[in-house]
Amino acid sequence: MNATELAALEKRVHVITRPEPALLWMYFVTSLALLCAAPIALIPLYFRYHTLWYRFDPTGVSMGYGILFRREMQLTYARMQDIHLSQNILERWLGIGTVTVQTAGSGAAGNLMIVGVKDFNAIRDYLYAKMRGVRSEPHEAHPAAGTADGVLVEIRDALQEAAAAIAAKKVP
Repeated sequence: MNATELAALEKRVHVITRPEPALLWMYFVTSLALLCAAPIALIPLYFRYHTLWYRFDPTGVSMGYGILFRREMQLTYARMQDIHLSQNILERWLGIGTVTVQTAGSGAAGNLMIVGVKDFNAIRDYLYAKMRGVRSEPHEAHPAAGTADGVLVEIRDALQEAAAAIAAKKVP
């Protein structure tokens, strides 16, 4: 992905700050499935929808929700391990999806879920690009010689030169 594509993707993703109204419809239909408990189930889902927010910034992703019990989660791009997309049958019908960002060592509690968004494929592509960018930055900047990272970079460069020399000799 080149810089122009990443900039266009960044513009599309950074405007996503709230879930789509279709998520409220999904919550309503889901609570109706409980029949007599529908009002009890719908009230917390209603407040969750109206307080849910997302923020994509240069350092990571943030999300939060709640009135009585607030929950906020910030996740840097460096901590992200994997990204999953999911759509149940109602989400597919409403044209929305869920992006789950997994982190290492936290279990399910450390997963950040971006629910009820239409442009979930763009979010996934953006997050993967940011993850790759974060992970490749230390390799682009050459560490000082003598440090552990500097020694590893020197070994890598020497191995690449040796491989190139061997490949050059095999070709007649």
